Amino acid sequence: MWRNSPRHYGALTIALHWLMALTIYGMFALGLWMVGLGYYDGWYHSAPEIHKGIGILLFAALLLRLCWRVISPPPAPLTSYSPHVRRAAHAAHWLLYGLLLVLLISGYLISTADGKPVSVFGWFEVPALFTGAGEQADVAGEVHLWLAWALVLLSALHALAALKHHFVDRDMTLKRMLGYRIPLTSEKEK
Repeated sequence: MWRNSPRHYGALTIALHWLMALTIYGMFALGLWMVGLGYYDGWYHSAPEIHKGIGILLFAALLLRLCWRVISPPPAPLTSYSPHVRRAAHAAHWLLYGLLLVLLISGYLISTADGKPVSVFGWFEVPALFTGAGEQADVAGEVHLWLAWALVLLSALHALAALKHHFVDRDMTLKRMLGYRIPLTSEKEK
């Protein structure tokens, strides 16, 4: 049951979805907290290193998720969805992927602006490919901040839409991402 089926999300898709969601919100909180640290604070140097390492792992998870989406396409939309809802959901998902991708690239550009590689918890290093572009760290930092807020706000709207489907429409949208299976003859597929 690792793969998606035409009616259900597979275990890998569900695990990646929730793990990435929790990581994104955790990274957002860590980022907001660490920019307020003073130079003599004990976390001043270690918090950014943790943030960078997790960011690289999140980038790998995003690439895995996108590849998995090709290998194991998501289930078909529920039959109760209007064409407008289908288009909006499709656009929102790809916008979330795009925002996250550019957010992670901007974080990499901040981290490597000084020409040093990014160490991922001492396991391996990601080399600095683009350096010396004048105000690279400042521009990438501004982009990173705005994209982080945009991603968190759009993902919150995504969560609210799932809750609306669950509590108002009473359909299987949220339950499918929680691992529930839709019976073949379900009237509550909606």
